Amino acid sequence: MGRKIKFGIIGTGAIAQMHAAALQDLDNAELVSVFDKVETRAKEFAGRYGVRYATSFDEFLADPELEAVTVATPTGIHGDVAIPAACAGKHILCEKPLDVTLEKADAIIQACEQHNVRLSAVFQSRFARSVQAIKQAYDAGRFGKITLASTQVKWFRSQEYYDSAGWRGTWQLDGGGALMNQSIHTIDLLLYINGDAREVFAYSGILSHERIEVEDNLCAVVKYRNGSMGTIEVSTSCAPGFPRRVEISGTNGSVVMEGDTIVRWEFADNTPEDDLVRKTCGESEGMQGGAGDPMAIGHNGHARQIHDLADAILNGYDPLLSGKEGRRAVKFICGIYESCRTGMPYKFENSNFIWHL
Repeated sequence: MGRKIKFGIIGTGAIAQMHAAALQDLDNAELVSVFDKVETRAKEFAGRYGVRYATSFDEFLADPELEAVTVATPTGIHGDVAIPAACAGKHILCEKPLDVTLEKADAIIQACEQHNVRLSAVFQSRFARSVQAIKQAYDAGRFGKITLASTQVKWFRSQEYYDSAGWRGTWQLDGGGALMNQSIHTIDLLLYINGDAREVFAYSGILSHERIEVEDNLCAVVKYRNGSMGTIEVSTSCAPGFPRRVEISGTNGSVVMEGDTIVRWEFADNTPEDDLVRKTCGESEGMQGGAGDPMAIGHNGHARQIHDLADAILNGYDPLLSGKEGRRAVKFICGIYESCRTGMPYKFENSNFIWHL
């Protein structure tokens, strides 16, 4: 058996359980310690997974055995823990998004570069077979001229969900609502497959929840740099919650993905390999869920991404999902929020804009 990278987890909330379960599955990484600012939570989590816990953050980072960390704290404090971890020489897997502003995301990226540690931003959906099949078809030019790239994330979150933690639904710690929190994985897929946006115009509002600062519904129209257009509809008000939908269309073909399952795969130049794609990608891998329940997701995607990061550390190369890749979705979302704020289209070209909360 080869060497395993020794990981610690910062934060012991819901998503930390996914990180721990993923680490248990891997042959090149293992969980050795955890930290939470509430010691009783850290102790209970550590006991559940048979690892040690630290009573202070400095103690946690000072552990010479610890090589890498996963950041599983509320979004608005990702930088507060990731930057000290980088300075301590720890490689980092950071949950989505990197942070709530480009300024903070850039500070994390810069700290990792300065201290020569690997940074991977969590967008585990990229590792799904269906996503890779679409990306390969796109890169091979099978869509022809891309005309439309759109998504719908019609999810549901109860009022109790927002009331369950003081940071939920706040600009400072959640960084946004249905777009930044629930839909950022899907936004990343649009950019990963179809490229960056040139311009966006958006509306947002709080339509069905109380005591939150951020949007629970948002609609946007996008112009991409490749000349295509698209729409974005996201919500946490659509009971009971439906699988996310991504549609890529061009002059020679169109694909529709729901959740992580391809439901339409049609090209003018149909090939025998297309039948294989329809078969292998027509069933869910359990890598995308959460439409009505934030914990109704599997850990397979996290396992694939952590395995990739551990392999990158062991072999000295950049992970497939670097910090700079993670930055793209944050930049796009901040531009969408700026359009909502101003009531005007936001143009990304030649812009040095940094979204401030």
